[in-house]
Amino acid sequence: MAELNSHPQNSDKKVRAKKAALRVDLTAMVDLAFLLITFFMLTTTLSKPRAMKITMPVGESSPVPQSRTLTICLGKDNHAVWYLGQLTNPSVAATVTNFSRDGLRREIAKARNKVRTETGKDMIVVIKPAETSVYDNLVNTIDEMSIGNIEQYAIARIDKADIDMMKAKSVY
Repeated sequence: MAELNSHPQNSDKKVRAKKAALRVDLTAMVDLAFLLITFFMLTTTLSKPRAMKITMPVGESSPVPQSRTLTICLGKDNHAVWYLGQLTNPSVAATVTNFSRDGLRREIAKARNKVRTETGKDMIVVIKPAETSVYDNLVNTIDEMSIGNIEQYAIARIDKADIDMMKAKSVY
């Protein structure tokens, strides 16, 4: 049983009749504390895992205008190669970048501004992960789409021509 005992102070000036020690029973308060702890543990909601919403197309895909298309090929060692337009005739040549704050995010913003000034429409991004890339880089690239407010993007299989280009740039 939990108790709080209090003893009267002794003073040498006057002699008084002895008082009984004050005794407070704390059992009920300890029980209440454990009940409250149990209540809040059982009723608290823990943080729920958040997932990014991705809409996948149904059926055949439609042709993509190359003047608005940015292709990002994910490679090894946290590097990516991007180009604007077609690989054979790009409006911006293939460039190697990394996943730092000044890397891919800045390149996406520059390409987006170029597409908007030239066509007046939003950019379409095609993400092509290679076999040498890691899953974390794909997630980071999709996060960059969300941060940059890129509404139209797709994850596609990488082509042989893209692999050859990445090998030439030592990223594959």
